[in-house]
Amino acid sequence: MTAPEPVTTPASTDAPARRGRPGYDREGLLAVAVQLFNEQGYDATSVADIARRLGLTKSALYHHFSSKQELLAVALDAALGALEAVLEQPGAREGAASDRLRFVLTGATDVLVAQLPAVTLLLRVRGNGDVERAALERRRVFDHRVTDLVAAAQAEGGVRDDVDAAVAARLLFGMINSVVEWYRPGGSVDGDRLGADIVRIALDGLRTD
Repeated sequence: MTAPEPVTTPASTDAPARRGRPGYDREGLLAVAVQLFNEQGYDATSVADIARRLGLTKSALYHHFSSKQELLAVALDAALGALEAVLEQPGAREGAASDRLRFVLTGATDVLVAQLPAVTLLLRVRGNGDVERAALERRRVFDHRVTDLVAAAQAEGGVRDDVDAAVAARLLFGMINSVVEWYRPGGSVDGDRLGADIVRIALDGLRTD
């Protein structure tokens, strides 16, 4: 006796969004959100946009993050926390100031390469809202600490002192931050040596010998 054919129901055009592809976790959700923020701009990106890109319902997204602002805050904290951690390592705190400066600049470049999307987002922050203003304040503190390190290297005679320390720090990080505009993981540029290459070019131009 032939078994009856299974009954099929036509898919509804009003079906809710899929609950997400297998493998999405909090980190994966954040990565997609940051990608959209960088593509469209944070203000122009809605929670619905993020959920649609993920194939999630908005309620499923809210299960992991309470708001779009939390997504932004977590992403910016990851970038800032990694940069701040460089300043706390022994290489940034011990030895000649010029060696510590070299360590910090190399480490900051390594952070940019390792966390390119989050750092790209950080560099586009303009202070719209409490989360962005808090991030900018942390950036200012970081910048001041690097400026102090440049000044210390100048005082020790390790780098030339005929350039204002704050200007030198801005120019050094202008070179590092420009990497977000042209570096692409997996491309022809070796990310593992990028920090050393930048520091070699930047500091050799400031050396006194």
